Amino acid sequence: MVDRILEFRGINRDHLGMYFEELGGRLVTDSFPYVYEAETWKAEILSENEIAFTKTFIIHAVSIRFAAENQEQLEKLIKNYRYKTTRVGG
Repeated sequence: MVDRILEFRGINRDHLGMYFEELGGRLVTDSFPYVYEAETWKAEILSENEIAFTKTFIIHAVSIRFAAENQEQLEKLIKNYRYKTTRVGG
């Protein structure tokens, strides 16, 4: 298996987990690391922290390990996951 760790900011852990379920993953643990598994991939939500830019501007920072059977599947998983996490300002 190949893997990559990425950090997502501004989205809480619950929503990030829900996106794995929408991609076909199943939650297999109920504490850190939260593990989601599908037929060809696995993801682990490793940690969730808060980053304070100012006293009032605080965001979530969540580290996730993505793993798949090969590089092509890993890239596809990350691409599909990034679509779920894309936020458009307005």
